[in-house]
Amino acid sequence: MMSGDGKKLVLVTGGTGLVGKAIQHIVSHEENRPDETWIFVGSKEADLRDYKQTKDMITKYKPTHVIHLAAMVGGLYINMSHNLDFFRNNMKINDNVLQACFEEGVTKVISCLSTCIFPDKTSYPIDETMVHNGPPHPSNFGYSYAKRMIDVANHGYYEQHGKVFTSVVPCNVFGAHDNFDKQSSHVIPGLIRKLNDIMEQGGKQFEVLGSGKPLRQFIYSLDLARLFVWVLRNYESVEPIILSVDESDEVSISQLAELIATAFQFDGEIVFNTSMADGQFKKTASNAKLRSLLPHFQFTPLSQAIQETVNWFKENKSVARL
Repeated sequence: MMSGDGKKLVLVTGGTGLVGKAIQHIVSHEENRPDETWIFVGSKEADLRDYKQTKDMITKYKPTHVIHLAAMVGGLYINMSHNLDFFRNNMKINDNVLQACFEEGVTKVISCLSTCIFPDKTSYPIDETMVHNGPPHPSNFGYSYAKRMIDVANHGYYEQHGKVFTSVVPCNVFGAHDNFDKQSSHVIPGLIRKLNDIMEQGGKQFEVLGSGKPLRQFIYSLDLARLFVWVLRNYESVEPIILSVDESDEVSISQLAELIATAFQFDGEIVFNTSMADGQFKKTASNAKLRSLLPHFQFTPLSQAIQETVNWFKENKSVARL
């Protein structure tokens, strides 16, 4: 339900993380509207694995709209060793958030999925119709299946209760306020942290785990935030929508390492540790649906976005998640 004066009150779960901070920046500096109030909450507000805490939070803020970003997340190697934890915790979080939002009359919920939910064995590019067409890659099946179930639940809330609960599927996200922890970070923040440490120690060799050959699409967190705001205001379907850069913007991990080295002005050698797992070779996603609805959206060039992220990390090491 909307508030009586037609104003939106938007609650963002996981609001203190990478994407939440980016949305906060965009709605403060670019997309500020007088008929919208935004509230960003983090894990200190409530343990979303606990239904009572989740329900109390929704009751407290009485949002009309929810952007659900909160999740247990991590990079390739932490996923490979903790698939059950990723499955159980994310299933609890997602079920609690959607049910509490339904019970409290929230008009619209937008949940954040990931391209890793798609089948491991598939044709490319991936599109929104292919989410449930086969098992995900075994390296992170727990997280992937839990995220897929949001799509199942969204269809259930629509068919049984007429609710427009929907989901977006970003490609790999990076930017300011990312998780730069050595053990659990994703590839871009992990490589940024690693190269920063190497350069601080005077090292001349930048080791990248794996062959460097896998291909990935990366979206800058500020671009994703702009698209989230657009979805909130304009996208009225329970069917998921992929929020990704164009297929032509896909890069290899070795190209990525070179861009990060350039951003740091690193003049040493990049080497690849081929004894380490690569994960999925590629996950090429089609953004044709997004382009059909928003044809003129301009993505930030990857080299510029990486430079801005490296600059942010250098300036904010004391407060970054390390």
